[in-house]
Formats: sequence, C-alpha cells, structure tokens
Amino acid sequence: MTPWVLLDRAPVPGDGGELCLYRRGDEFSIKIAGGGELMNSRVHGSEDALAEQTCARLAECESPRLLIGGLGMGFTLAAALRHFKSRVQVVVAELVPAVVVWNKGPLGECAGHPLEDPRVAVREVDVARILGGAQSSFEAILLDVDNGPEGLTRKENDWLYGMSGLNAAYAALTPGGVLAVWSAGPNRDFQQRLRKVGFDVEEVRVYAHGSKGARHTLWFARRTA
Repeated sequence: MTPWVLLDRAPVPGDGGELCLYRRGDEFSIKIAGGGELMNSRVHGSEDALAEQTCARLAECESPRLLIGGLGMGFTLAAALRHFKSRVQVVVAELVPAVVVWNKGPLGECAGHPLEDPRVAVREVDVARILGGAQSSFEAILLDVDNGPEGLTRKENDWLYGMSGLNAAYAALTPGGVLAVWSAGPNRDFQQRLRKVGFDVEEVRVYAHGSKGARHTLWFARRTA
C-alpha cells in the first residue's frame, strides 16, 4: 500500500495541539499530532449534507448571508456555493491560518477551489469572535468546529457549544435563521441547550460516506421568527 506522506504541520492556537496534513496518492488527511484523523478527502458526505440541508431550509431567502465556522477541506463551503449559485455571500472563519494556506494549495482541488470564488470572504479568527460582535447578521451559521460539542482539540470550544455561545449564535441570526451544527455523534445535553436558548431543533443522522458505515449527527436549530 502507498504510504502516507507528511506535507505540513501547524499549531492550533490556544494550546490545542498540532494539525498534520498528509497525502497518499490523490487522498488527503488532516490528523491531530499523536492522535486520530479529523478529516479525510474521501469521506465528506456529512459535510456536504450540513450545507445542502441548511440551504434547503433557506429556500425563501433572496440573497442569504452565511457564516461557516471551520473551513476544513472546503467541502461544506463548496456545497453551499453550488446550491445558491450567484446569490449568496459566505464568511468563513478559520482559526488555523495554515488550513487556509492548505486549501489554497494542495487541498484546493479536492472541493473545486471554493476559496477562489468571489462570493467568499475568509477571516483567520475564532468564529466565536465574529459571533460576539454580530447582531441579526446572518441567515445561517454553520459550525463544523473540532469534533462537535464533545471537542478534541481546544478547551475554548466549550464556550461555543455552551449557553453563552449558543445565545450569541441566536443573536447573530436574522429572525427565522438557521444554526446548523456538525457532530461526530449525538449529544442529548447539547440538544437540550439549543432548546433552552429558544431554538426550534431538528436532529438528523447522516452517513459519513455513501449509504453505509459510520454516521454523524447534524442539528438544525431555527431562530423563531
């Protein structure tokens, strides 16, 4: 079997360890140094679904503005751009600058170079900083940060998925807007927190790849109109 080749390493701010980018033929992988795989270029069904199912819930929006927390390998961003054609603006918040560099370089071909799209603005900051200063600014907020509510890399992500972060997300949405959250697995406490904030919540299980094997959890939480 063709071995994995390490292409680059990058620290995660906030003492979140180190990300490692690997390549094996035309396959890419981002892993935590000394830990497991965070994402793989051949397994992105749930990332696609996060965007596709969010966009389907915004069918009546003329020119939606989206905030995506976590660039990853660009699959969620690319799916959102495909769905809305020319009538969308997307802000991408990515904490690790190297991930942006990787997406402009070797990872770009995986999702079709979505960062080259003029409808996209990238901010190399924690998505929490954007949420903290936004009021009724976005029709949708898509969070694919860490491993979901049960994070692996950064303790700071507890704020994002806690009551304070969810209240900030609620305030940053326009009335009727959607907060979409990706998670490696279900989390009943998180779902209850969403409802306490005032969201109407749907939980959806989707396959990570194809129609069998591992499944991930998506929450779609709508701000009441």
